[in-house]
Amino acid sequence: MSRMGKIPVPVPKEVKLAISASSVQVEGPKGKLSLAIPYGIKVEQKDNVLNVHRNADTKQNRANHGSVRSILENMVAGVTQGHKKSLEIQGVGFRAQLNGDTLTLNLGFSHSVEYKVPKTVKVSVPKPTDIIIEGPDKCAVGHVASEIRAFKKPEPYKGKGIRYSGEAVRRKQGKSVTK
Repeated sequence: MSRMGKIPVPVPKEVKLAISASSVQVEGPKGKLSLAIPYGIKVEQKDNVLNVHRNADTKQNRANHGSVRSILENMVAGVTQGHKKSLEIQGVGFRAQLNGDTLTLNLGFSHSVEYKVPKTVKVSVPKPTDIIIEGPDKCAVGHVASEIRAFKKPEPYKGKGIRYSGEAVRRKQGKSVTK
């Protein structure tokens, strides 16, 4: 039995579930998500708890067992509380600006970088050096954050670039003059 897979997922009262043999739909105040259930995995709801079971003990079913349970837990948390990632921009003249659904980034290049924000997430820029990404789908929020960060990763000498809030960047020592 998978250690993660056997833990039941609590479901709050405001969440509505629709479970079929091949998919699970979760709907709550923050949005609606669905998950395709892989072959060999079964999801059951008893009272306000979701249980995930596997039909056989094959290697693939064991791997899917814990994964499906974790994804369901993230879906329930996403439609009730939502998921959030924060990014910080560090560097002289580096800034972000949001125009409708387009995020414009000035990152020291000869041109500004424009990123079209997907409809599944909400991006806000409270300060020119802070970007907040929110949404019900944890995977989509993380993907958008990683795409934005990939435009200018923090470099190790001065630390300039886009980083996650609280991320520690290992700094290197610059050139040293010997006499």
